[in-house]
Amino acid sequence: MTRRFSRAGSAFPPLREFTRTVRAAIPQLRFSDPGLAALRSAARAAVVMPAVFAFADKVIGNPQTATFAAFGSFAMLVLVDFTGPIRSRFLAYLGLAAAGAVNIALGTLCSRNAWVAAAAMAVVGFAILFSGAINGYFAAAGTSALLTFILPVTISAPFSEVPARLEGWGLAAAAGICAHMLLWPTRPRAGLRRDAAKAAGALAEVLEAELGGDREAIPSREQVAREAVAGLRRSYLTAPHRPSGPIGPTAAAASLVDELDWLKSFLVPGPAFSSLALGREENVEALAATASVLQASAATLAGRDARPDFPRLDAARDAVAEYEIARISESPASLDDDVLGSALEPTFRIRAVSYSARQVAGYALVASGKPAPELDDLDVAGGDFAIRPARAAVKATERLATEHAGGGSVWLRNSLRGAAGLAVAVFIAQRTGLQHSFWVVLGTLSVLRSNALGTGWSVLTALAGTAVGILIGAGLVIAIGTHEAVLWGVLPAAVLLAAYAPRAISFAAGQAGFTVVLFILFNIIQPVGWRVGVVRIEDVAIGFAISLGVGLLFWPRGAAALLRENLAAAYGRSADYVVATTREIIDEADPGSSAALGQTAATALHRLDDAFRQYLAERSATSMNLEEVGGLVAGAARIRRAAQSLSVLGRMTGDDARLTRCGANLDDEIYALRSWYVTLGDSFLHSTAIPPPHIRDTQGRARLLECVRAAVSGDGANARSALVLLWANQHLDALWRLESHLGRLAAQASTPAEAEPA
Repeated sequence: MTRRFSRAGSAFPPLREFTRTVRAAIPQLRFSDPGLAALRSAARAAVVMPAVFAFADKVIGNPQTATFAAFGSFAMLVLVDFTGPIRSRFLAYLGLAAAGAVNIALGTLCSRNAWVAAAAMAVVGFAILFSGAINGYFAAAGTSALLTFILPVTISAPFSEVPARLEGWGLAAAAGICAHMLLWPTRPRAGLRRDAAKAAGALAEVLEAELGGDREAIPSREQVAREAVAGLRRSYLTAPHRPSGPIGPTAAAASLVDELDWLKSFLVPGPAFSSLALGREENVEALAATASVLQASAATLAGRDARPDFPRLDAARDAVAEYEIARISESPASLDDDVLGSALEPTFRIRAVSYSARQVAGYALVASGKPAPELDDLDVAGGDFAIRPARAAVKATERLATEHAGGGSVWLRNSLRGAAGLAVAVFIAQRTGLQHSFWVVLGTLSVLRSNALGTGWSVLTALAGTAVGILIGAGLVIAIGTHEAVLWGVLPAAVLLAAYAPRAISFAAGQAGFTVVLFILFNIIQPVGWRVGVVRIEDVAIGFAISLGVGLLFWPRGAAALLRENLAAAYGRSADYVVATTREIIDEADPGSSAALGQTAATALHRLDDAFRQYLAERSATSMNLEEVGGLVAGAARIRRAAQSLSVLGRMTGDDARLTRCGANLDDEIYALRSWYVTLGDSFLHSTAIPPPHIRDTQGRARLLECVRAAVSGDGANARSALVLLWANQHLDALWRLESHLGRLAAQASTPAEAEPA
């Protein structure tokens, strides 16, 4: 059996990567900066950073202030660029400025003793890196925040220097915030919301074609809808940080991805399914209300003023259910296989898409910052947030921290590895008395990867970039000599290169640009000529060696192994949740008794998302099977969403008696489904055979029908509970059909990709 998600191609991936990089170099220079966003950001840094440094160096005249003003400007202008609404970005920059001030004071306090400095680096490094799991802004600010501690803790100084250092950082932070807000400001990007609006609109157009009877337009609109939902899922999974803050808009935006994918699975299920039975007035009204709500959701996500008509949708959905209840109670003898299957399936799908559209609309409102009192209690985006936002934020943050406290969390592993590497680097730099010891730590930070191979390749590219930067910088210094005015004239161009290269060209080019900036800065502050380059390459080489050693020690296999573990866990926990919610429908269990399993399934899916992002980020990850692996990640989310829908369906019974005796006929099917999904997860984890779809329990299905027919005969008092059981069986049918799809994806994902020609 081939190993799941293996690295494809030659036996020496770095060589293949190098040849690929060389071939792609010229196209990258041309096309890797869409919209010139990287160029605008680099130009902003090239204008502001030299100006701040000049003011600190020439007007204030304190070397500590000048150093922290220069590197603080780099941290504020180059290493971070927050996105989102203007107010959120402004508050994020203010928060980074405050955190940086605390880090500088603490780092200076700890800088006089190597052991204390290393211990403080470990604690602060872990806290900064792990906080990224809680909020996307924390993750985006991680490198800048780390720099504000690395610099003071590695440049030893008495605590009396703190005011001068804070003065430099204050200048840098103030200038950086003003530049970000006023000088070529980043336009608020709502990429995920834009893609969600496109997907919601495309799904609404499918319904409108169904309602209009335009049979020729339906196939093309279904294809557009599939592509729009797939594009939304791809944007979500390939984002560097999962847009899932603990509460409110970010959590709602993340929930939209799963909800729209779930809605699509029922609205566009495939050619084998019948249309949505438009003949009855109840069905037509329900689909019309659903289309209207989806169009309003798309408008809301696109920034327009629209309000979904929830009362109309709820009334229409209830009317569909009441019609089915009346039909069952009035003519139980008609409950044959046709009703259980093809006749009941369209109304089941209508209920599913109408309820899912309601959820989409609620998430769209919250994601857009609008109140949504109509949200169901089940929704993760609502709850206490509208009433007690501070309390809800604390509770949700605690929950997220708990989610990532286990060994299966990418955030925990990355944070531990990063904290250990930085602490070791600080200790070695302090004990060896290197001339510019913070370069050792910066070298460690810049190339840490999730596995030893990725780190090793980063070391090669970083050293190559540093060497090129040294050649360029040394050439400039030799040519310029001691002409300080010329060095000041070259500095903006060097900053422009250092800020632009890593985003638009390559990691190695960024290392080269940063090295040139350091050459010029240190020859302005303390002229030492070309020898500063020799010191830098010695120090960063030590830092690279530390990062490689830490990668081998903490995570030699990288994210591929963790991805397999998290896939297995997500499928297993989501299947458990399906069993629990189905048992709530069958038994007299209290509604919500499955809540703990639901939270466990959500935790497993969050970890799976993060592991997949790490897998994508690794330089050794292949691009050949990413679509299939992404489909498997989405499949786990779909199972959990089925369990949530079953939980809501169980509430429809109300105070009516459960048909426990009838529901017992679903037991074998429920546990056969669970067994299949758990076995699928084990096949990822242990590279065993992918299981074929399980054999349906046809006898249990026949007994269920016979029992329901007997239960509703007479006065039809149990008709509502009977409908709930029959619709629950439809959910199980959908999960059985999903098995074939996931099996094909797993088989394709397990096939090693072909090596690219050299």
